[in-house]
Amino acid sequence: MNQGDMSDRNHILIVDDDPDLRELLTRYLGDNGIRAAAVADGRELDAYLEQHHDVDLLILDLMLPGEEGLSIARRLRAQRELPIIILSARGDEVDRIVGLEMGADDYLPKPFNPRELLARIHAVLRRPGRTATAAAEKRRIDRFGPFRLDRESRLLTRERQPVPLTSGEYDLLTVLLDHPRRVLSRDLLLERLKGYDRDPFDRSIDVRITRLRKKIEDDPSEPAYIRTVWGEGYMFDPEGGAIP
Repeated sequence: MNQGDMSDRNHILIVDDDPDLRELLTRYLGDNGIRAAAVADGRELDAYLEQHHDVDLLILDLMLPGEEGLSIARRLRAQRELPIIILSARGDEVDRIVGLEMGADDYLPKPFNPRELLARIHAVLRRPGRTATAAAEKRRIDRFGPFRLDRESRLLTRERQPVPLTSGEYDLLTVLLDHPRRVLSRDLLLERLKGYDRDPFDRSIDVRITRLRKKIEDDPSEPAYIRTVWGEGYMFDPEGGAIP
């Protein structure tokens, strides 16, 4: 087990059976102001979390000896709110989707540039509500462009003017807000919004996207917030950037 500086910084735990990668990442993250530690498998992970209750984020490899990464992610999600970034050498779209369904916050295929992993870590830790209490999370306010979404009242406003949303549109918007700048497939959106009882030819997501665009886009035919990624799904850009 490799442990980085124990100062009062973001505390990241890496779970990977490759000792060279563990060493590289703990050193790189430590050099970039992050308190990093590493373990080799699920058993060492459990022992570490038992002793350290201040871990801010988990970097989890899928291919592990013993309990696999997806099983670990599913188990941890049922126990605690711990952000997870999954690593995988498979690079399989199915693995990525299943990983996100298990509750992972991001997914990075191997091989990867450590700088990209660092950027993903910062992005996940900056997401609203990560350090909030349960009550504060319920009161969470999301802002994008001129819009403000109050999750407690389920009220969307634009420059203090209410923007009426159906329950379906509200649910879709919250999923998009929770996964900024990430391509979400139609199947994954259906899983998040409807659960597992679905028709594989269900196009309700496309209809709901179209309706939501009419509520938040200045020009729905050229969307800035809910962008189509052809052949893959949709991506939400809270900055409302121009389509490349």
